[in-house]
Amino acid sequence: MKLHLPLLITALTSSYASAFSPSKASPLSCTPRARTAPLREKIADELDLPCEDECALKSFPNLPESVHPGVLSGQAMMDLLNHAKENGYAIPAVNCVSSSSINACLEAARRNDAPIIIQFSSGGAQFYAGKGLDNKNYAAAISGAVSGAFHVRTLSEQYGVPVILHTDHCAKKLLPWVDGLLSASERYYEKHGEPLFSSHMIDLSEEPIEENIDICKSYLERFSKMGMLLEMELGITGGEEDGVNNEDVPLEDLYSKPEEIYMVYDELSKISDQFTIAAAFGNVHGVYSPGNVKLEPKILTRAQAYISDKLQDKAPVDKKPVKFVFHGGSGSDVSDIQEAISYGVIKMNIDTDTQWSYWEGIKKFENKYHDYLQGQIGNPEGADKPNKKYYDPRECLRAAETNTVSRLDQCFKDLKCQNILGLGDAKSAENVLGPRRGGLPV
Repeated sequence: MKLHLPLLITALTSSYASAFSPSKASPLSCTPRARTAPLREKIADELDLPCEDECALKSFPNLPESVHPGVLSGQAMMDLLNHAKENGYAIPAVNCVSSSSINACLEAARRNDAPIIIQFSSGGAQFYAGKGLDNKNYAAAISGAVSGAFHVRTLSEQYGVPVILHTDHCAKKLLPWVDGLLSASERYYEKHGEPLFSSHMIDLSEEPIEENIDICKSYLERFSKMGMLLEMELGITGGEEDGVNNEDVPLEDLYSKPEEIYMVYDELSKISDQFTIAAAFGNVHGVYSPGNVKLEPKILTRAQAYISDKLQDKAPVDKKPVKFVFHGGSGSDVSDIQEAISYGVIKMNIDTDTQWSYWEGIKKFENKYHDYLQGQIGNPEGADKPNKKYYDPRECLRAAETNTVSRLDQCFKDLKCQNILGLGDAKSAENVLGPRRGGLPV
């Protein structure tokens, strides 16, 4: 099956927008519009979805007024990230490949009374669209990410949590993927005054630093017109992830230099302050035994001091001017993670551990009900007993979700990102349609 990409993006953004009142549309301008909570138009209202309790909130007790339930961009997003830096926590950023994994993230965020970053890689976005779709010119990866974005936008409000909607690593060859997503955001902005996505990562860490900066500047200029954030990578994260293999890179490339970080900060600041830097301090993608990852978090504080010194004649000195991103955290000691947070890390990517937790949930489910999963009929209770309620995919997928939520609880704790919103404990979900007949208690 093949897709006509321009028509696809237009159809997705236009059909979704057709449910909105034309009077609410805002023209595209070169100045990002700060989306403060009292002026914000909820998707729940626009699509006539019930919005109660936390969903109906305009802001949160413990956060700046601009930060609201749902997807953030512009000033609301920056207010949240600044709050994280000032209050010493980092927001977990989880790679998702399905609506099920997105829902687990939203559930975990509400359970921990915290914000979350949901992100798609190009491969994850392609999977979200379905591997039966042709990915020529990244058509499937674009459509999958756009589809996932609408899912996140609709349900993040219902869960009552603030979400930054992001895309992960985009190497030079993948730039057409982000270009397609930017086109979708620009169409969405024309209708709603905010972009479809909050931010994108441009990962040109394997290119010469001058080229890396120049291309990132060109994208930031386009981003800034919609209040979008750019995440750029400086230095190389080791290991392997999503088809990118850096297992054999020279050791020195795993550690960024303060002078390089300042070059990035200085050049991007000329365009916008809406950027983060994924600097390298020994980070490694993938899974490794504790102690095998040699992190040097003090690289970050040395860079902060170096840049603060450079800026002291230009503006009031911020001791932590850079918002850093932590890639490749698997196998890292919690002490190293929390030290990095104290130096200005406001986002940490999580992928390998949640991949395992999702699979482990299914594995535990199969182990528990093994004898009920060997055929449609026949189990330890009798040769003629049906097994439908056991092999119903909702059962094993829910087991995967709950196991992932539990793993994310630990992530939120490690990143000091709990009880941030001020909402207290989440209420138990109620099934207003009554218990599903024959369902399992998972």
